[in-house]
Amino acid sequence: MNGYFQIINGETGCGIRLFPPTEGGEKININEMAEYLQGRNLTFDLPTMNRVMQAMKEEPVLYPLQKQKGLPERECFHLYLSPDKMTAEGRFYPPSNDGGKLNKQEILDDLKYQGIVFGIDESAIEDYLKKRNYCENIVLARGKEPVQGQDAKIEYFFNTDLRARPTLLEDGSVDFFHLNTINHCKAGDVLARLHKEVRGEAGTNVTGGSIAPREVKTARFAYGKNIDLSEDGLVLTSQVSGHVSLVEGRVFVSDVFTVENVDNSTGDIEYEGSVQVNGNVCSNFSIKAKGNVEVKGVVEGARIEADGNITIARGVNGMGKGQLSAKGNIVAKFIENASISAGGYVESGSILHSRVNAKTEINVNGKKGFITGGEVCAAQCINVKTLGSPMGADTVVSVGVDPQVKIELQQIQKQMGEAAKVLKTIQPVIQATTQKLKQGVKLSPDQASYIKSLVLLDKQKQEEMEKATKRMEELQQEVSEGEDAKVCVTGTVYPGTRIFVSDASLVVQKEYKYCKFVKSEGDVKMTGM
Repeated sequence: MNGYFQIINGETGCGIRLFPPTEGGEKININEMAEYLQGRNLTFDLPTMNRVMQAMKEEPVLYPLQKQKGLPERECFHLYLSPDKMTAEGRFYPPSNDGGKLNKQEILDDLKYQGIVFGIDESAIEDYLKKRNYCENIVLARGKEPVQGQDAKIEYFFNTDLRARPTLLEDGSVDFFHLNTINHCKAGDVLARLHKEVRGEAGTNVTGGSIAPREVKTARFAYGKNIDLSEDGLVLTSQVSGHVSLVEGRVFVSDVFTVENVDNSTGDIEYEGSVQVNGNVCSNFSIKAKGNVEVKGVVEGARIEADGNITIARGVNGMGKGQLSAKGNIVAKFIENASISAGGYVESGSILHSRVNAKTEINVNGKKGFITGGEVCAAQCINVKTLGSPMGADTVVSVGVDPQVKIELQQIQKQMGEAAKVLKTIQPVIQATTQKLKQGVKLSPDQASYIKSLVLLDKQKQEEMEKATKRMEELQQEVSEGEDAKVCVTGTVYPGTRIFVSDASLVVQKEYKYCKFVKSEGDVKMTGM
């Protein structure tokens, strides 16, 4: 047990008996003892007492305090309440040799008096009364932790993360035909099930205060046409055989619209579901789909937009005007003279003189596997076999920042600059007018109306600046998170190629093979794979 102390009252004076610790207990805390004596108006010499305590061996030592007899001291305890009020600990001190001891009821009454009303451990109190271990913290009460609930969850019975990759065949070519990027469904298929939230139970701290469990998240289905919702609202079922997809949290089922070619016989196509073209998409025509677009032939100088994925089996020859835009992934056998933008990844056998943007990564791993000319940008990674050209074609690759983030950042910087100019113009006028009003100058109605409009404009521009500053900080954080992006070349990178990683850049000066470009110490550096 811990070392402790006890006041000893005699006929000729008052002292304190020091008891050494036993069985590995803690020594007497000199500051604790000093505080105890000060609270009872007993005088003492702290340095001398400390020396006596340090010299103490295995037997108790009586240290004299004063020649006057002290008052009897009852057994007592100090209560320690944890910051979260979930535990209350008592530290007991012995009575003087002529003082009385506490009983169980007195301890319970004292706890109640100090506000401890819940979770009192009577067995701990009884155990203490048997052993009387002094100067030792004893847990007298414990609160009840809240029981946390469970968030609602939607379980989908189809693939919601279509990250299928083309298969690299033994001869080095890429199989762009078997991608499995479309979720087919039949009438009556269960598409999703809602597991409702489970509310938690409140807890209670030792002072009787309620501790609320965390708020649980609710969920509900978002879905389009051709879908049945069960009576209990927990199950989604397909009404038709077709294609199911999850777009921005919303479930869509549609019959896939199939045509042979997109040309004069069809005109432009705009469809709520997915579109499948068995042949080609001819120049100057367009496809706009809420789901996926799959073209088994060639896309010429056409425009294709999809909320899902775009798959072009035989590639894109954009003729300088072809545009592909997908919220999901884009896969094409080759990309030539086209503009490509994907909300996911881009996969192709080769990219020639094109502008290609991907929110995640770009993989060019075909038999030729080259990126030559144009600008290619991905937020995370670019994997390519051959980068640039021995003929010096102007080739730029960039990783580390979502292209849309760069555009938005430039727009915000421009907006902040314009707002700052306005504020710089109107604030001196407002300040000068305020000074005149303090001097007693009266304004005409027109002047007052004009100043009022300036004050409103000042407030508007200040709010715009605050909002823009906050958004710029968020975007700059995204830029900093792109520090780990990389460009991986499994073949050759040619001189003249420009490589950007986050906000650093490098112009390749000589030919390298089988290498990786990363940002290190503020610069783009070439390392081995």
